[in-house]
Amino acid sequence: MEVLNATPVASIIFIFTLITSIYAFNDHQLLGKFMMHPYTVSKGRNLYTFITSGLVHADWMHLFFNMFTFYFFAFGLERMIGHWQFALIYIGSLILSDIPTVIKHKDNYSYHSLGASGAISAVLFSYILFDPTAMLGVMFIPMPAVLFGVLYLIYSWYMAKRGMDNIGHDAHFFGAITGLVFTIILVPGIIPHFWDKIQLGLQALTGGG
Repeated sequence: MEVLNATPVASIIFIFTLITSIYAFNDHQLLGKFMMHPYTVSKGRNLYTFITSGLVHADWMHLFFNMFTFYFFAFGLERMIGHWQFALIYIGSLILSDIPTVIKHKDNYSYHSLGASGAISAVLFSYILFDPTAMLGVMFIPMPAVLFGVLYLIYSWYMAKRGMDNIGHDAHFFGAITGLVFTIILVPGIIPHFWDKIQLGLQALTGGG
């Protein structure tokens, strides 16, 4: 109950996404209705899927990875940035991160997309601005959040250009960028805060005073 009071937006999104995704695993009609079809959206139809596509996932692993990341960063971010600010970042990024996908696949009738990865990338990168030296364990390799962020952007951009798999790398990349932009707009002074954290981290690493 304390978590719900402290972080109501993140709590509702987390619970609702879990319930909707798990339900859709066994209801293919709902899954088909909720997922995004860029060909249809580009024609001005089913625009609601900009939102609903973030409430369903392809399989258990897809859902677990997204909700695992959400759990570790979204609740902390809402405490730091505020309730409506967090809601704006999440929902705004959910929509904006899918626009490049719609443009890219507007003539591909067979392409569909789903999952909250774009919005969760935005949450992660917004969090990085607040705490760039937080240590993240990535594939069992610990690294500062800011380093992970740089590698993540490079990887997402590269994979989006290659287009060799069915993963929405465009949404990952543009979701991350959207999270950064929204946070810079919503939190005056976040850039100086970010650089102060980086400098303190470098001083700690080099033993400087």
